[in-house]
Amino acid sequence: MNVYCKSGINQMKVAVKTIIEIINKMDEKDLIKRPFPNKRSIGELLEHIALICKADLLISEGASQEEMNQFYSTNHLKNLNEIKEALLTHFHNLEKVFMSFTEEELQQVTTSYWGVSYNRFEWLLEMMAHMYHHRGQLHSMLVHCYEKDLNIPLFE
Repeated sequence: MNVYCKSGINQMKVAVKTIIEIINKMDEKDLIKRPFPNKRSIGELLEHIALICKADLLISEGASQEEMNQFYSTNHLKNLNEIKEALLTHFHNLEKVFMSFTEEELQQVTTSYWGVSYNRFEWLLEMMAHMYHHRGQLHSMLVHCYEKDLNIPLFE
């Protein structure tokens, strides 16, 4: 077990936990809110967040653009419970996969379909940044556009 992966996974867990806390303060009607024309609705953003761990893992393992298009076209989440369930399921799977990698496997470089190459540990860092980025977007949309008082600390 790599101590750095364990720490990275722990930070992902913090992000997932706070996203669940945000979801728990939301109503189903919040999903259709779209603060900006031609941008994701809150529901679409949450669906994307819930799929990050699975999608980014597929990308890090060399999935093609066609495979990713297929993944996104067949994974639709309809309500807050489905979003929470998918977020937790995909995170736990990501944790299991990364905690099973040997040091050598973590150093293995893979290339995304658009040509970016990282070793597996760097992919974990990218996934963590991706999750935190969208959590910040979600928080900002709810607080600044809809004046929802979340009162949730985003960092420990």
